[in-house]
Amino acid sequence: MTSGQAAPAAETQIQTRENPHAKSLGPLILGSIGVVYGDIGTSPLYAMKESLLHVGGVPSASEIIGIVSLLVWSLIFVVTVKYVMLILRADNQGEGGPLSLMALAQKALAKPNKVILGLGIVGAALFYGDAILTPAVSVLSAVEGLKVTAPGLDPYIVPIALVIIIGLYAVQSFGTSQVARFFGPIMAIWFVTLALIGISHIGDAPQILHALNPINGFWFMTSHGIIGFTVLGSVFLAVTGAEALYADMGHFGKRPIQIAWLGFVGPALLLNYLGQGAYALHDPAVLPNLFFLSAPEWARLPLVILATMATIIAGQAVITGAFSLTQQAIQLGLLPRLQIEYTSETEQGQIYLPTVNWLMLIGVVLLVLFFQDSSSLAAAYGIAVTGTMVVTSLLAVVVFAYGWKWGLGLAIAVVTPFLMIDMAYLAANLLKLADGGYLPLVIGGCIVVLMAVWVRGVRLLNSKAAQQNLSLETFIKAMETSSVSRVPGTALYLTSTPETVPSALLHNLKHNRVLHERNVIVTIRTVNTPYVPLAERIDYRELAPGFARIELHYGFLEEPNLVQALIQLREKGIKFDVMSTTFFVGRRRIRSAVRSDMPRWQSQLFIKMARHSYDMIDYYKIPANRVVELGTYVTL
Repeated sequence: MTSGQAAPAAETQIQTRENPHAKSLGPLILGSIGVVYGDIGTSPLYAMKESLLHVGGVPSASEIIGIVSLLVWSLIFVVTVKYVMLILRADNQGEGGPLSLMALAQKALAKPNKVILGLGIVGAALFYGDAILTPAVSVLSAVEGLKVTAPGLDPYIVPIALVIIIGLYAVQSFGTSQVARFFGPIMAIWFVTLALIGISHIGDAPQILHALNPINGFWFMTSHGIIGFTVLGSVFLAVTGAEALYADMGHFGKRPIQIAWLGFVGPALLLNYLGQGAYALHDPAVLPNLFFLSAPEWARLPLVILATMATIIAGQAVITGAFSLTQQAIQLGLLPRLQIEYTSETEQGQIYLPTVNWLMLIGVVLLVLFFQDSSSLAAAYGIAVTGTMVVTSLLAVVVFAYGWKWGLGLAIAVVTPFLMIDMAYLAANLLKLADGGYLPLVIGGCIVVLMAVWVRGVRLLNSKAAQQNLSLETFIKAMETSSVSRVPGTALYLTSTPETVPSALLHNLKHNRVLHERNVIVTIRTVNTPYVPLAERIDYRELAPGFARIELHYGFLEEPNLVQALIQLREKGIKFDVMSTTFFVGRRRIRSAVRSDMPRWQSQLFIKMARHSYDMIDYYKIPANRVVELGTYVTL
């Protein structure tokens, strides 16, 4: 796929989201049910059970009703009101997610802001923590249903879960386009099953309907001291996956996601939680395996199989999200270039990043081996998601105030209630720190360090290049009177600092003592939007006879392709013959300076990241047989 094809694809996607006649709404709704709601849809496996067990002992009827009320109103207020009704409106050309929202906030301000950049980095880093925990806790929760249907398999639960998880990551290189066709129908069956289970038990204890009164949830929180606060951390498990509503908006559009939640997914989850609560009121002895015991005995084994399929889909959703987030981070300059493989000729979002995939697999396997069961993993779950939600709320203030022109006062007034709830959930989940809650923070902290070091290192290198290299304007004037030999053809030099002479040009002149008849300085920039229209892709300027400058602009979801851009330029009447063009690429070998502007550990980390960066030639789709690489040492 070429970058020239990417923009029309993006425009088609945007038209589809805005025009329901461009593509049938039904498939989009079904697709969103399968991908967007995979994570939150598997929460009934453990959210109710963990919340009730945290009370200690056998909970009373009023405590069960209070906890169910907290679950119900968390879904209503956090998912329905905050995300479905409000945050989904903050789309960046139809795209969502922490980095997309960060880019939207940066665009709303007059100039780049370091605080906004920091919030975006933290939100993205916490997402990775969530992406590693979700497959582990979801698959383990489903496979643990075998304790009910086949108790003899109890010793094999962890090995079975590991086989499923390894298989899930092993098939990523084949792409998800074929598998995704089955996601929607399977998850639709799952949500229908959840609703039917719930409806079948509400009659066991009709007083569970009192949970629809939010006063009962408030009573539980205020009358149980620290226990009420601890339970709130488990209640939050019911809304994990809410961030996916926003992050996956670009795949389906806001309207299908909203319709799917309000008309199908939301009601199914509410009915299931009410039904589980009624069953717990009817028979408190079922609490340790509440979800699977709530199904008829004949249906429990099929339910385990269906639940396992649903958790695999939930795992697939966060894996795909991690790939997309990494692609955005690379394009926005937050991470070094990594290998990106496109697994579909027609779907732009179908990508595979081997490095990210295998690192995530290692993390998930280690989590399963270390914690052994879903209850222990649930203690670690939640902190990453609540942290991401807090970041989303803070960035939303900037977008509402300056992007939507609400004004700072109104934006703060609207977002503060949601932020207070997010902070309450975060504080409750922080109580889990000693029980494993530190894990997502450690994972997120490592990602934050990597991104911060990379951003700082690149900024310092560019600053040094600007200070040490010769001004391009001065160089061009000097070449006008120079007797240096000119050779036929075009030389194209890539640089991130177009105001100065590229080091590859200087080295070519120094060692070969020639200058091409035509020299073109090329800079590739990523903007704060997902896509750039073809008409705005290229900025071409003649600087002097024999010298020109090209700036290529790409969105953070687009694939840079240098040859395709030159072909587009030729279509505008500016002649470029790729076969007579030599692409000069400077390869910098970075060494630590005796006195560096970065601490030594940071400079060493940056150097290692730079060395493992994916080759520029392949990344920018430069024909290898037309490339000349010139190396140089740079101190940092």
